[in-house]
Amino acid sequence: MVKEEKVYWQLFKNIFIISACTFGGGFVIVGMIKEKFAEKLHWISEEEILDMAAIAQSAPGPLGVNMAVITGYRIRKVPGAFVCALGAVLPPLIIISVISVFYQQFRDNPVIALALQVMRAGVAAVIFHVVIDMAAGIFKTKNILWIGMMAAAFIITVFFKVNAVTLIFICAVIGFGHSMITEKRSGKK
Repeated sequence: MVKEEKVYWQLFKNIFIISACTFGGGFVIVGMIKEKFAEKLHWISEEEILDMAAIAQSAPGPLGVNMAVITGYRIRKVPGAFVCALGAVLPPLIIISVISVFYQQFRDNPVIALALQVMRAGVAAVIFHVVIDMAAGIFKTKNILWIGMMAAAFIITVFFKVNAVTLIFICAVIGFGHSMITEKRSGKK
C-alpha cells in the first residue's frame, strides 16, 4: 500500500506542475488532469472526469482550481482537496507576483508579446482536443438525453448566444430531474 504522505505529495506535485505549465485556463487543466490521473495513474476513471468537469464548471470560482479541488477530494477527501487547492493556486500566485514586479519590462517587450500571441494558437488546439474528448465520452454512454443536451447546448450557445452559466444551470436541473426519475423508477421495480 502506498504511504499517505506519498499520495499527498503526488497530488500536490502533479497539480502544481499542471497549474504551472498550463496556459489557456480551466479546460486545458481538465485535459491535463484527465491525462495524468485517469490515463497514467488510474486513480480516477474517465467517466468520473466528465462528472467532475461538469461540477467544476458549474461551481463558482475558476474552473482549473475547482477541478483540482474536486480531484483531490475524490482521491483523499478534504485533506486531498486542500493539498490540490494549494498546488493549483501557488503557481499563478508566484507567476503573477513576479510579473507585477517586472510589469513595465514585460509590457514593452515585443518578444514576450509575440510569444503570448503564438501561445493562443496552442491553447485553442488543446481546448479543442479537450472538447472532442469530452464529447466522445458522452457519445460512449449512448445516453440519448445526454447526447441531445450536448447538441442542444452547442446549438443554443453558438447560434443564440445564450449565457453559458444559464445553459449549465438548465442542464444541471434537467440532469438532476432525470436522475430523480430514474432512481424512483428503479426503486419501484
